[in-house]
Amino acid sequence: MHLDVVELRNFYYRTGLGRAAQRAIRDQVVTFWPNAERQTVAGFGFAVPLLRPFLADARRVVGLMPDQQGVMHWPVGQPNVSALCPETRWPLQTGFVDKLVVMHGLETSDAPDALLEECWRVLGPGGKALFVVPNRGGLWSRSDSTPFGYGRPYSMSQLEIQLRQARFVPERHAAVLFQPPSHKRFWKRWGPLWERIGRQMPTALAGGVLVVEASKQVYAQTGSGTPEAVRRKGGVLEGLRPVPEAKPV
Repeated sequence: MHLDVVELRNFYYRTGLGRAAQRAIRDQVVTFWPNAERQTVAGFGFAVPLLRPFLADARRVVGLMPDQQGVMHWPVGQPNVSALCPETRWPLQTGFVDKLVVMHGLETSDAPDALLEECWRVLGPGGKALFVVPNRGGLWSRSDSTPFGYGRPYSMSQLEIQLRQARFVPERHAAVLFQPPSHKRFWKRWGPLWERIGRQMPTALAGGVLVVEASKQVYAQTGSGTPEAVRRKGGVLEGLRPVPEAKPV
């Protein structure tokens, strides 16, 4: 079940913990993707907090929000690039997207396999996707005070298996949000230090959120002959007449 867009907006833009989470996850996204010049970048779920770094140089930025969640104008003070859409029917052409970010989309989906199929469809060959999900072994998935406490948390192996089944190729991963999911000022004050320390710890034990990069690899089909030749029925070759049987003398 998707959270309401108002709850998500209030957490990420109106609370100190939400702004800290936004900053930590966005920094990891930029580490993976420092440049998106002349590329199309899309986000699904509530991924718009992570898309701002691409507004300056990307060819196009699109924020897709599922109809179960609701939509909001984004970015504030600029022309709107967000759109409401069905969870598994996006208003994008096949192969249209170069980079895709999914946050608060996969773990809350009622049809995760169909959602991943739609992610695959809109990506072009060689396109990259980042999936941001709550870590099953982290503290954030156990707290209802943040959006990562809702939906299905994942372990790294669970997420990678699901991505491979959807034909994605997992390439890199990272963990973020090492500070406790607390709104108390003491924990928020030391948040940057927690992030630096946490990056030295095992992913499965420390980070509250997993970030996995996967790519869409399309391989040429192998086989002999053209598709027309493959569909041809066996028997006499087309264009050749059968050799007549010899008549007895």
